Amino acid sequence: MQVQDPGQRQAAEATAGDRDSHQGLRYRTLYFMDTPYGSASLPVWERPEPQPRAAPVPLSRAKIAATAIRLADAHGLDGLSVRKIATELDVGPMRLYDYVVNRSELLDLMVDAVYARIAEAGQHSEWRDTVLAIVHRTREVALDHEWFADLLGARPHLGPHALAVGESTAAALSKAPGVRGIDDLQRALGALNAFIVGALRREITERRTARSTGTDVSAWQAALGPYLTRMLETGRYPTVARLVVDGAHLDAEETFHHNLVTILDGITSHPRT
Repeated sequence: MQVQDPGQRQAAEATAGDRDSHQGLRYRTLYFMDTPYGSASLPVWERPEPQPRAAPVPLSRAKIAATAIRLADAHGLDGLSVRKIATELDVGPMRLYDYVVNRSELLDLMVDAVYARIAEAGQHSEWRDTVLAIVHRTREVALDHEWFADLLGARPHLGPHALAVGESTAAALSKAPGVRGIDDLQRALGALNAFIVGALRREITERRTARSTGTDVSAWQAALGPYLTRMLETGRYPTVARLVVDGAHLDAEETFHHNLVTILDGITSHPRT
């Protein structure tokens, strides 16, 4: 095994299904690095693009990610597969494995392409304007790419564009009043991210439910109206009754903004003694 440079080595490994090297089946190059936990492959963002070769259809990771995003937008993550992407690109499925090792790397590329749009929100002169711009852009792209919300809330995304968004958000929050140290900043980021994930997943789940059932919120409420009326007339749920009778149907975007501002006010104010 050839050592590429200190802490990093290169190995060749057959593509999936290429078991018989004597048949002339091609190999792909994988890049590894040494870590305190053993050898690990380099992240997809740090590996060089495969060398171009004579082929009817030129490929790149950006082109593969864009195609995968279009398929996921149309059919969701469950409808996404390497074979479908290859069909869209008019190439053989095995060719894609020169660019991504597995589905996880494919999702990483897709997510980071979405973060590239969020990063366009940019920096503003005031910390609050920067955070508001980033979070509203996050909602905008999540509504365009509903599958994106399904991938939020787990381990942090570490692609270059995701890191850029994370840096902009953290740098802005670090300038807020009441954020006076790294512990405050971590808590503020945690609370903000929890709001974003929860709010987006709820809104997108509601949209999906309306599509899958053919019934929007108003129609669903009307269908259950007689039952709910009977239950509320028992007098056991007075606060719920106030919400149902007196509460207005709030605009989703306005509600998102109002709640976001409330969260920012809370997590960046000076703590009470």
